Amino acid sequence: MDCIVDHPQLGDPSYNLWFEEKNAVLSSLNQRAKLVTESYNKIEGVHCQQVQGAMYAFPKIYLPEKAIKEAQLLGEQPDFFYAKKLLEETGICIVPGSGFGQRPNTWHFRTTILPQIELFNEMLVRFKTFHERFLACYK
Repeated sequence: MDCIVDHPQLGDPSYNLWFEEKNAVLSSLNQRAKLVTESYNKIEGVHCQQVQGAMYAFPKIYLPEKAIKEAQLLGEQPDFFYAKKLLEETGICIVPGSGFGQRPNTWHFRTTILPQIELFNEMLVRFKTFHERFLACYK
């Protein structure tokens, strides 16, 4: 936004408030990026690179062969099958990685880091519970 908005300059009446708000937003995004990365990496079968310079995380997920076969029987990409089940069972909405041209036989999803940090903690608990049940169901 700094490229297209003429933000207040040092000495302007609104500069201090603008500076504080901008830093609060950037700090909050940084905290959420770290929380998401660390939380996903603690879950079996999930690996997430550190989120940097974006409002999205793109974790890689392990999907059991049984889940992959069930998805194929339904005519669905395995990561779409996973995302659909996650949405149906938890209300958590992710975007399957197959829409982004991932490498064959790898599975990812994209998720935003925009919700408030308080909501993230709840979502991450629900995600972990779902993922563990999913792995157990399809092992």
